Amino acid sequence: MTKWVYSFGSGKAEGQADMRNLLGGKGANLAEMGNIGLPVPPGFTVTTEVCTHYYANERNYPSDLTDQVEAALAKLEAESDMKFGDPANPLLVSVRSGARASMPGMMDTVLNLGLNDATAEGLATKSGDARFAYDSYRRFIQMYSNVVLDMDHHLFEDQLEIKKEEKGVYLDTDLDADDLKALVTDYLSIVQTELGKGFPQDPKEQLWGAIGAVFNSWMTHRAVVYRKLNKIPEEWGTAVNIQAMVFGNMGDDCATGVAFTRDPSTGENIFYGEYLVNAQGEDVVAGIRTPQHLTIAGKEAHGSKLPAMEEVMPEVFNQLADVRIILEKHYADMQDIEFTVQQGKLYMLQTRAGKRTAHAAIKIACDMVDEELIDTKTAVSRIEPQSLDQILHPRLDPDAPRNIISKGLPASPGAASGMVVFTADEAEARALEGQKMMLVRIETSPEDIHGMHAAQGILTTRGGMTSHAAVVARGMGRPCVAGAGDINVDYKSGVFSVRGTEVKAGDWITIDGSTGDIILGEVPTVQPELSGDFGRVMEWADSIRRLKVRANAETPEDARTAANFGAQGIGLCRTEHMFFEGERIVAMREMILAEDEDGRRAALAKILPMQRADFIELFKIMKGLPVTVRLLDPPLHEFLPREQNEFEQVAAQVGVSVDKLKHRASQLHEFNPMLGHRGCRLLNTYPEICEMQARAILEAAIEVQQETGEAPQCEIMVPLVGIQKELELMRAVIDRVGEEVASEKGVKPNYVVGTMIELPRAALRAGQIAEEAAFFSFGTNDLTQTTYGLSRDDAAGFLGSYEQRGILKADPFATLDQEGVGELIEIASERGRATRPDIKLGICGEHGGDPASIQFCEEVGLEYVSCSPFRVPIARLAAAQAVINKG
Repeated sequence: MTKWVYSFGSGKAEGQADMRNLLGGKGANLAEMGNIGLPVPPGFTVTTEVCTHYYANERNYPSDLTDQVEAALAKLEAESDMKFGDPANPLLVSVRSGARASMPGMMDTVLNLGLNDATAEGLATKSGDARFAYDSYRRFIQMYSNVVLDMDHHLFEDQLEIKKEEKGVYLDTDLDADDLKALVTDYLSIVQTELGKGFPQDPKEQLWGAIGAVFNSWMTHRAVVYRKLNKIPEEWGTAVNIQAMVFGNMGDDCATGVAFTRDPSTGENIFYGEYLVNAQGEDVVAGIRTPQHLTIAGKEAHGSKLPAMEEVMPEVFNQLADVRIILEKHYADMQDIEFTVQQGKLYMLQTRAGKRTAHAAIKIACDMVDEELIDTKTAVSRIEPQSLDQILHPRLDPDAPRNIISKGLPASPGAASGMVVFTADEAEARALEGQKMMLVRIETSPEDIHGMHAAQGILTTRGGMTSHAAVVARGMGRPCVAGAGDINVDYKSGVFSVRGTEVKAGDWITIDGSTGDIILGEVPTVQPELSGDFGRVMEWADSIRRLKVRANAETPEDARTAANFGAQGIGLCRTEHMFFEGERIVAMREMILAEDEDGRRAALAKILPMQRADFIELFKIMKGLPVTVRLLDPPLHEFLPREQNEFEQVAAQVGVSVDKLKHRASQLHEFNPMLGHRGCRLLNTYPEICEMQARAILEAAIEVQQETGEAPQCEIMVPLVGIQKELELMRAVIDRVGEEVASEKGVKPNYVVGTMIELPRAALRAGQIAEEAAFFSFGTNDLTQTTYGLSRDDAAGFLGSYEQRGILKADPFATLDQEGVGELIEIASERGRATRPDIKLGICGEHGGDPASIQFCEEVGLEYVSCSPFRVPIARLAAAQAVINKG
């Protein structure tokens, strides 16, 4: 019989931390905390396998699940000495999700489950506190109605605001027992009116409704988007955790809070968190009330006048501080913890590895190595490669003028500028048009996840450092300023105002997530400094990784950036990018319009010194590291104009008639240019182009060698080869030019010739092609297009639906398709090595900067990956992790 349910509590548990795949992260860690003696309320976990079964069987449960849940519930009743549904001694439970990967706020939770008209009255009698009982009941009705019955939570919040206005109070805590009892009656009426039936009074019905809601929330839009953004597989599913309630809302000796064992923004080794007196956990993360700091130091650092927990509850705070140390040492990682204090007693509700910024992750990793908690290999494995994007890009120029109009909490570091939008949908829509957006909300909710990802940054007027906006922004690497309470947002008018300044939708603002500053207008940025702890981590990664990391670069600026980021050469220099400026494009058009070879050569002679100068600069920057230069790849029509006014301008520049120019453009027009007259096909038709480029490369190499004493490593790459003869002919041209240059300069240039494998036929015939090629560089952008028969430019319109329907696990242009494209790479590698054992193999498509694709490159045994300059550190770290993951 399959075990679907695992119990925990009373200092023992049926699970443990290494069972997260089965119990989910929350369930595994609740069991682990119980096993190490921390005060965890008892409960049980319904496994992730039930979720998998549920979706595989038309949302039906295993036949024996009910019996196992009933048995676990009976055990929970015995341990808590309370009875589920008993008016005299009611057991209340929380029902929470718990995937194996943390998904904060993405799935549903129900608290205070088990309350009904009878048990609420019984809870009031038992506790001697009617206010507490009906506060819990009204919370339960609202949460259950929203999560399980799919009712709009605003229906209840609006009624709560009406009640507070009637009483002339501001805070929920100012309502007394009679107010809350009346509010419960109002809430029950809302349910009856909206649904045409009463709120469920049977606790068992409530329980199964909540369990179903948690499993259903696995497939909500927000959860699906979050999983896609964080590459969490759908088949993992979520567990459900049912746990005896402990109450932070029983009075002023009660509290609830969220804490991090180190600062998740900076990585500083300080206790960091927030709490609320007389509240339940959702109050802290929802931003409904202004949270208070745990520590006196935190309170003072943020200029808060509200008392710290360290002052209000010193004994409980000291217990919590001890728990912090215990958990960090046990898990050897920074922890994100949730806790409740019930009548002076501390209870731990959750621990998990805390989400952190890239800056914090690097500092924490280095500090923990210094503290001898972890080794350098573990430190390298702890840092998410993609997160380095947060620190590799510019920050606000400290010398630039700033019109600071307000200040909030520095919830997620970094800086960004953008046009103000007030909805997630608009942020997403405008981002697709290439615009930079700043999402401004009173508070964010999980439904805003798509807009938060699309925006440059997030600004909220409510919430603290552990609010939904702050946690999700940090995980995404988006700058965030939260809790800017003096800003008034008017969604209807599309305006926010602060101290006499009005900012409309479409106006530009800048936020600094490191200081909390909100600035009118756009502020310029400066490049980050990458040294200190970042340098240490990169050194550790470099000592572990096997794959070399090069950069795709053709401009001096890109090459310098790549070199500064530790690139070990240029893996792809696209020479066509050098043809599109000033005199170059004019000469290129003259070449295209020439009527014979002599005319083409005359035009190419004008381009030669420009190309040579380009390569000289690149070779100097790379200081003897390999530089792979791809010969001209695009079809010639790309260099010609398209619009009438452009034809007239270009005709005048080149000195031909408009009619002749249009005729030539018509001749070059192709219905499918991606598969047309380009690459080596163009070079074989017009070998003089190959001659000019080879001469420019080799003369530049010799000039740099003579000037510096160090010979550049030139790798000349012929694109789009599918037939051995295509490469054989081009190699003959290049070698002939090499001999001519050597004879003229008296120095033999240092170069090799290879090809880009970007066609399935090239991969299959790699054994033959390797007879002519010293290296293969896999151009996975085009190899993916030609393998799938997809146009990267056009497929975006339906790839999203393919992912949603499970046809594709991921966009194959973002993460390498290992089954199809990957198999072709394996075949080409194997056959190429069989012909030429010393053949150099690398990858230069966009996949070269994708960690999952880099893992594949490590497993196949390629020599290097090449990626955009800003992704070089990401690739270096991912390459090290690929070695670690291989074991």
